[in-house]
Amino acid sequence: MNGHVLYEVFLAVAREGSFTAAARVLGYTQSAVSRQVQSLEDETGAALFERLPRGVRLTEAGRVLLPHAEAVRDRLVAARAELEALRTLEGGLLRLGSFSSANAALVPRAQAAFRARHPGVAVARTEGPSVKHLALLAAGEQDLAVVSPALGTPPPEGVTLHHLLDEPMLVALEPGHPHAGRRAVRLAELADEEWIVGAERLEDTLFRPAVAAGFRPRTGLLAHDWIAKLGAVAAGLGITLVPALAAAAVRRDVTLVTIHPDDVPYRRICAATPPTPTVAAAAFLEQLRETAEALRDTP
Repeated sequence: MNGHVLYEVFLAVAREGSFTAAARVLGYTQSAVSRQVQSLEDETGAALFERLPRGVRLTEAGRVLLPHAEAVRDRLVAARAELEALRTLEGGLLRLGSFSSANAALVPRAQAAFRARHPGVAVARTEGPSVKHLALLAAGEQDLAVVSPALGTPPPEGVTLHHLLDEPMLVALEPGHPHAGRRAVRLAELADEEWIVGAERLEDTLFRPAVAAGFRPRTGLLAHDWIAKLGAVAAGLGITLVPALAAAAVRRDVTLVTIHPDDVPYRRICAATPPTPTVAAAAFLEQLRETAEALRDTP
């Protein structure tokens, strides 16, 4: 017999004052109640009830055990309530990770909709490169992450990828640039421009798919931070690629131009989860899918 059941029987007998009455309340036989009380007395090494001509009463040992048994019961009730809250999304914690430009539109919109549906679930969100979040997921330290995984590289063991969308790149120019008023521009027309990039290896930047297709831009300024990149563009120091999902956050003194469909680099964006996601992670994943679909349909 499980310990918590023994305590439940003990509390019922203490409350009702007899084995018979406790059996009736619990739906057990009187002999089953008697056996379980005896098991608990054997476990504790003390008599817990005085057997009286009519009913029972607690011994000194029983009175000592009583508040501890009540505490066990209360903790179990609280645990069941918390587990039920996790199951019904009325409580719990979702540990969420995402890379920086996903936080411009995709993640915050999904998080706002998720909070409206499940206000009792707390979301702890961290930002960083995709490789960091994939490692945290593999280590069990995150529940879900929005990532841009490297093409051709499988995720770490224990991580499942769920494709959300393929995000096109735009080119950011200063307003006075000769191409600033164009509807679309070919990358070859920008080959001699000074490109502002976020890493020395172009394969580690937004240029990765364009480089794979044979385009080798002339890089000038290296800037890791988006504020620095766009500040440099506005000052006329060069041009840079901007993910479409981050377009709404671009400063007003920078012009965005669409890249010709034959040249446009795309970035694969995925949600990453353990093979069996938590209830909250599964619900947030569905919200990400809805949000990504809405963003794809937005011109």
